[in-house]
Amino acid sequence: MKAAYIEKFGGPEVLQYGDLPDPIAGPGEVVVDVHAATVNAADWKFRGGEYGRHSNVKFPQIPGRDFSGVVSAVGDGADLKVGDAVFGVLGAGKEGTYCEKIAIPTNLVAKKPDGLTHINAAALALTGLTAINSVEDTLKLQRGETILIQGGAGGVAGFAIQFAKYLGAKVITTCSAANVDYVRSLGADQVIDYNAENFTRAVSGCDAVFDTVGGDVAKQSYAVLKPGGRAAFIASGAEAPKPDRSDVTGLRPPVPRSRKAMERIAEVYVAGGVKPPEVKLYKLSQAADAHRLSQSRHFRGKLVFQVR
Repeated sequence: MKAAYIEKFGGPEVLQYGDLPDPIAGPGEVVVDVHAATVNAADWKFRGGEYGRHSNVKFPQIPGRDFSGVVSAVGDGADLKVGDAVFGVLGAGKEGTYCEKIAIPTNLVAKKPDGLTHINAAALALTGLTAINSVEDTLKLQRGETILIQGGAGGVAGFAIQFAKYLGAKVITTCSAANVDYVRSLGADQVIDYNAENFTRAVSGCDAVFDTVGGDVAKQSYAVLKPGGRAAFIASGAEAPKPDRSDVTGLRPPVPRSRKAMERIAEVYVAGGVKPPEVKLYKLSQAADAHRLSQSRHFRGKLVFQVR
């Protein structure tokens, strides 16, 4: 099969494109012919060797965590059949979707809604999994509450804006001036241009914050919470930054993988709660270019490999 892969950790230039062995379905697994896979920040962090758990990996390694495609082979005990259109996210700590075929346990994938293209299903997979786990399961956002979502033009944050509105919350978000209209189109009630205004002076009394940016933005996010408020962080490492006040809570969403979680994404999409993000398409052979853009953070929506 064709794949984008690395033979060592490093910058975007270490990504290669070529042939690797086809996977085989083990018990409880299916082989999926990948139609689309996406670029996530975790991919270039993996490529750069930033995760300690990968210190002893054997090369070559294929990056990538989410995908959409069609089942082409089934292992013993698998409860899907050849021809099923599915989408999903690899198990925690696993990489390997920048390729034409993957083997994956059936309990991690769900059937793709008929009205959703493979490109858009892949674009909603890890972003949707992360946003729903953060907003619904971790922050436990309730109807009528106010949430600040940092970095609204990104893939996860863009899903989160729509999902928070679907749950009945008021949504405030931050972005650059170029993306104000885009995040408004996703449903944001209030938009702060972070280059023109300090969000800590523009916002106060929030019930919740969902930070997708990290760094100083994450640390300062506690300031906008009301007493008893809570904040969830996905760009600050394995643990939430420690709050500088004692009356708020910092949380790190665990983002567990499961079929049920993927089915929740499908359910919200079918109900009209979210629409797919803006997408920029790449070929697998252009993986280095896709990583350069992803790492710059200067894009909106999702970067997607059109594999078939």
